[in-house]
Amino acid sequence: MPNKSESFTHIDPYPLVEGEEYMNEKQKDHFRTILGAWKQELMEEVDSTIHHLREEPSNFADPSDRASQEEEFSLELRTRDRERKLIKKINESLELIDEDEYGYCDACGIEIGVRRLEARPTASLCIDCKTLAEIKEKQVGG
Repeated sequence: MPNKSESFTHIDPYPLVEGEEYMNEKQKDHFRTILGAWKQELMEEVDSTIHHLREEPSNFADPSDRASQEEEFSLELRTRDRERKLIKKINESLELIDEDEYGYCDACGIEIGVRRLEARPTASLCIDCKTLAEIKEKQVGG
């Protein structure tokens, strides 16, 4: 597993240049690097979980120990399921880069922005549309 200095979150921010074209090849390469590193991290965690589930003794005599282990496994599997969905979103983002459609809001079509994408590389909405979606969600859900 990579140490924290090798993590995708520790990739240097893209050096923005005034007047630079949005989502040029340098920016696309930057986000391919971020997304690829993130995906690699997640894949290594999946492998670690599979190894852990295979190696862990699975039949404790004490019901409390068995219940604790089952809860631990259940939690790990839920986490891995969320990560599996995230890997799918990462793959979709990588496809969008290849199709020259990455970095644009799905709702209004404007640029999402380099800094927002660095914070959330799988973002598909600009900050305004995301804020509106969250407000609507609270109104419907609350």
